[in-house]
Amino acid sequence: MTTNLIDLQHSDVIMATSNMAENHPVGFQWVMKAKERGAKFIHVDPRFTRTSAAADIHVPIRSGTNIAFFGGLINYAIQHNLYFRDYVVHYTNASFLIDPE
Repeated sequence: MTTNLIDLQHSDVIMATSNMAENHPVGFQWVMKAKERGAKFIHVDPRFTRTSAAADIHVPIRSGTNIAFFGGLINYAIQHNLYFRDYVVHYTNASFLIDPE
């Protein structure tokens, strides 16, 4: 995971691609706290695991298609202007994808 797991409890939507319930059980408690607050939990994994069972949505993509799946999500967000533009332009290396004007 590339985030401070305790911050997950403040999320509105969490998408995970690992089997957090079994591989990160201490950190998974924060996912469950977020769910208690009403957050949606999406698990993207070809296998149905304990994490999938706890998820609101399980996306059983074919093994090895993660890049295509996430590329599609990113493309949809950009095409439909569903991203925080100022954050992308000023704090990520994806600003070249966004027209500065």
